[in-house]
Amino acid sequence: MRRTTDLPELLAPAGSWDALLAAVEGGADAVYLGGKLYGARAFAKNFDEDGIREAVRYCHLHGVKVYVTVNTLLYDRELPDALTYLAFLYEAGVDAVISADLGLCSLIRTHLPALPIHASTQASIHNTEGVRIAHTLGFERAVIAREVSLRDMRRIVEDSPIEI
Repeated sequence: MRRTTDLPELLAPAGSWDALLAAVEGGADAVYLGGKLYGARAFAKNFDEDGIREAVRYCHLHGVKVYVTVNTLLYDRELPDALTYLAFLYEAGVDAVISADLGLCSLIRTHLPALPIHASTQASIHNTEGVRIAHTLGFERAVIAREVSLRDMRRIVEDSPIEI
């Protein structure tokens, strides 16, 4: 769903409880954080399950959305446990997950169809066709690759069926 304001969403990283508090108090519209599982920042201070529940409660109390990174690439043997973790995130009330794994996205659409998915920058989406494919796979937003030029980014945003 496209935002109805001309202002971009102010999305802040929240790698710790202190960072989350600073983001909320600083006026962020949303925060993204990692849990203890399936995040690309495995050595960061990430949130355990109780911490995720508390972060969602606190952020929602202040009108701030919470996105959780599940942005590592997963092997077949990891998918059942990852789906269990995603069910926990959904039940905890996260507003979206940020993922790069296409197989995981397919499983989310099948088993947790109401859970919004954002394509991580690790998905390396770097052109309009990539955004269109992400849309057909069920992604609602794409964080495009860091290497994309401003000129190309403008074109992608203009032609995108999902948020960029």
